[in-house]
Amino acid sequence: MKRTLYIIRHGQTDLNKQGIVQGRGINSPLNEHGRKQAAAFYNYYKDVPFDRIITSSLKRTHQTVQAFIEDGIEWDQHPGLDEISWGIYEGKVHDEVLMADFNRMIECWTNGELDVCVEGGESPNQMKERQEAALKDVLKITKNDSNVLICTHGRAMRMLMCLLTKQPYSAMDSFPHTNTALYKVIYDGKDFHIDEFYNTDHLDALDESV
Repeated sequence: MKRTLYIIRHGQTDLNKQGIVQGRGINSPLNEHGRKQAAAFYNYYKDVPFDRIITSSLKRTHQTVQAFIEDGIEWDQHPGLDEISWGIYEGKVHDEVLMADFNRMIECWTNGELDVCVEGGESPNQMKERQEAALKDVLKITKNDSNVLICTHGRAMRMLMCLLTKQPYSAMDSFPHTNTALYKVIYDGKDFHIDEFYNTDHLDALDESV
């Protein structure tokens, strides 16, 4: 059955604003601006006849799509959509030392070294394993659904888009993201095709410099 997936990143949190690393182990809520982003997304897409909502297990994704949930749309959570674990980086400020280590790791990933990870964190290959399991479950759950809203996380979204488009995870940084940015993807029953790439039209009325 053909399905349309509306895949978004969660709204802004205080940790996003403060430049603090939040991965799978940080369950932070939306801040005021994040709630405004979520409201802007809802107002822009509220007339889409969503059959189901699927989020990660973390509250920042739940809160981003809360207005849709309150409309009575079926909602499922899947931990396979959680953000990557940033291990010992989580909860730390993006200072020069951390960013130097982070950039070296991203360079490794871009070069195809996909088993590299932060101490105590996850590698892209580990992420791929749980995202493949999540995608299998999502397709099973949504087998009778036409329009599905999925809310996940920045790095997780980049990796998921690689999975859907059959690109290696080394290409993840070719998929930009910002809070509540949308990728609209069509599933024809066999393959996934990007219909809208990094759509932020709903944010035009907001001051995104906040």
